Amino acid sequence: MNNVSCEAGMTQIHRVITQALSAGSTQHPLRAVVFVGDACEEDPERLMALAGQCGIKRIPLFLFQEGGDAKTRDIFKGLARLSHGAYAPFDAQSAEQLKQLLGAVVRYAMGGLKALRQSAAPGDKLLLEQLDTHS
Repeated sequence: MNNVSCEAGMTQIHRVITQALSAGSTQHPLRAVVFVGDACEEDPERLMALAGQCGIKRIPLFLFQEGGDAKTRDIFKGLARLSHGAYAPFDAQSAEQLKQLLGAVVRYAMGGLKALRQSAAPGDKLLLEQLDTHS
């Protein structure tokens, strides 16, 4: 994980996914994209099309939702499914859970499904359940 940023205002999921699709190279492919958010104010159809491109390019999207907005949940789950990534909710009191999930994404990016299957960490198990439903 080279860069983490947080920006207030309108969501910029389209921008994040577009940048992900143009990042990496054959020698150094992008192995995962993490998005943590509480809302989605963008056109879901445009985002789903981009997530499908991520799936084709084998760039899984890992979306972690703070809060319980149903519309956001459905969009994030769809993006995860189309990209062969994962979705998980969390709340403001579950910083430790988010830390575990982010660690699981790192292990996945480094060693794939095999690394998650060999781990006993709770975050790894949760992420593995999500990824197995998309296989």
